[in-house]
Amino acid sequence: MDGTDFLLGGIGSMGATLITNPLEVVKTRMQLQGELAAKGTYHKPYRSVVDAFVTIAKNDGYAALQKGLAPSLCFQFILNSCRLGIYNTANEHGWTKQRNGNQSILKSAFWGATGGFVGSALASPFFMLRTHLQSQAKEKIAVGYQHQHTGMISAMKDIFRKHGVQGLYRGVAVTMPRALLGSGGQLAAFGYTKDFLTRNPIVLKQTDTFVSTVAGAVGGTVMAITMTPPDVIATRLYNQGVDAKGKGIYYNGVVDCFIKILKSEGVGGLYKGFWPHYMRIGPHATLVLLFFDELKSIRRKYYAAVH
Repeated sequence: MDGTDFLLGGIGSMGATLITNPLEVVKTRMQLQGELAAKGTYHKPYRSVVDAFVTIAKNDGYAALQKGLAPSLCFQFILNSCRLGIYNTANEHGWTKQRNGNQSILKSAFWGATGGFVGSALASPFFMLRTHLQSQAKEKIAVGYQHQHTGMISAMKDIFRKHGVQGLYRGVAVTMPRALLGSGGQLAAFGYTKDFLTRNPIVLKQTDTFVSTVAGAVGGTVMAITMTPPDVIATRLYNQGVDAKGKGIYYNGVVDCFIKILKSEGVGGLYKGFWPHYMRIGPHATLVLLFFDELKSIRRKYYAAVH
């Protein structure tokens, strides 16, 4: 193990993001529609995942399905460089294992959550920029507050000019517990499943790629279930407009947002966009961890050839 684990984790996540970003766009739009409105009292431009894809492509163009790709790539690179780098460092030092050598779910969850916590804090500005850009739409299908950005760099400069560093880190209070829950659950499930399959093969001629794929899928499922409510809150907090002092015009913070969603939209409001989130997070988590393991395998073969 060396410092390249951090780089490989980031590169692996960028490869996955190129494939799954359209589902992120759909998820963001569905999480914002009907904001603070009771069920059945608002127009729903996005009735389902498939309908959302068609509606976005028809009204905003096919390229709109990759909106926010630049900040999304930056966010994923920073997040997963820390998340996978820290977790893999702990794993290879034996800090995620029990005394008998088997994988510990609690220890794996701790190190996965620690990596997610650090990575999400550092990458927070890109989460906000991604949300702003992905929510931008033609008036006919627009949902949530519409920010008039022309791109990632100009948006970052504009926010920094008006509100400073604090403006770029608005909402960081929810991204850290969001990542802590999601990353801890995902990597604990991934590590345990991978360890279990390695010790108890379920198919003949079981390959490392097969083990990584199954473990990644299990980890992704756990991640989607634990992360959707904080993800909805994060999307709402990041996308809301702000006044001249940089304070949100809809929500005062995480707790205020949570209470307002529950009062106005019910429990279902906290699970808006669950299906595109689930459809994205499963493949995305699987691809990130698969690419990461494959890149590490290539590195091992390269080092073996060199030495």
